[in-house]
Amino acid sequence: MTTDTLSQTFAALADPTRRAILSRLATGETSVTELAKPFEMSLPAVTKHLKVLQRAGLVTQGRRAQWRPCRLDAKPLRQVAEWVDQYRQFWDEGLDRLEDYLRELQLREPPNEPESAPPGSAPEAS
Repeated sequence: MTTDTLSQTFAALADPTRRAILSRLATGETSVTELAKPFEMSLPAVTKHLKVLQRAGLVTQGRRAQWRPCRLDAKPLRQVAEWVDQYRQFWDEGLDRLEDYLRELQLREPPNEPESAPPGSAPEAS
């Protein structure tokens, strides 16, 4: 059974460690060892996260002599953005309706009257 790329991307993004790895890679390519440094987990555990990101197409790994740099490939994120963008019109219309409703409420409200003393307080002496 094959999984669509959008589902793979969302599954990869579901984990905070993988999102942190992507954030780090957004600043430039680096080694697996460098990626693992901020995390309290073993190098094999970080490698497993990288494999999920690679299957989703979010990370590629090159080879330069002994160095195998990881780099971000943000193309799958464009598909996520396009999918989310479909709902932007829905959200915008909802916010427009809320704005119209709030304006209507403001028009119905009577003008502010001067504040009176709170109940139970003594009247001012003259």
